[in-house]
Amino acid sequence: MRTVIQVCWRVFMLIALWGVSGYAAAQTAMPPARSLPLSQLKSGLHYSGKDVQALQADEFANPAQLWLSQGAQAWGQPSAANGKSCASCHGAVATSMKGVATRYPAIDAASGRLFNMEDRINQCTTRHKQAAAMPPESDALLGMSLLVTQASKGMPLRVDIGGAARGHWQAGATLFSQRQGQMNLSCAQCHDQNFGQRLYTDPLSQGQPNGYPVYRLEWQKPGSLERRLRSCYAGIRAETPPWGAVEMRQLALYLMWRGEGLPIEVPAVRK
Repeated sequence: MRTVIQVCWRVFMLIALWGVSGYAAAQTAMPPARSLPLSQLKSGLHYSGKDVQALQADEFANPAQLWLSQGAQAWGQPSAANGKSCASCHGAVATSMKGVATRYPAIDAASGRLFNMEDRINQCTTRHKQAAAMPPESDALLGMSLLVTQASKGMPLRVDIGGAARGHWQAGATLFSQRQGQMNLSCAQCHDQNFGQRLYTDPLSQGQPNGYPVYRLEWQKPGSLERRLRSCYAGIRAETPPWGAVEMRQLALYLMWRGEGLPIEVPAVRK
């Protein structure tokens, strides 16, 4: 009798353990909750005026073409240090870089750091071309970033938030919903809760990142997503992180995940 009870107890414990482990695995596999359903996502172009939409659509009038041309020239230009160019390693940008921009920010395997597109370009510049890193928001870096990103034009955003990226994604999600600055506002209050409402004369967009680097008419030049995020920090009178801060990459990772499925629009134009 005791043997039968022991066997039954062991069977019961095994079933219980299987149930717990199965539940834990299911919880781990469940995707994070989204404040905006994927079916409701809209690019910032949707909230732009017809003049801006027409400017972006015009391949010849689009002002970002000047920086794209600069990037295309730099792609094939040999380094003074060792004669290497981007083209000598990667070949044609349109084929070798296709799909690359859809998955950044991403974890750099060698360093374990979270890289955005500009970080990766500068790493290649210093490591393989043995040239100096290009300064943030410089014409040279923006031109190259535009060129590489344009190779993925029309492809949907799809970043990896698993593994080592998960903590960064969570930190970005926290930043997005955290009230900051003297105005005590969060990104979510504008871009999740009030998109489509007018702020002065312009409607608030959803804050989607699929057009970056973007040519903004107010800047009279292209700018990176980091520059736009820094502008938002200044707008709510919050302390702005230094250039290259991991917080900016974490927030960008969350934004790219939040906009999953939206196609890359570069070269994009915004007001």
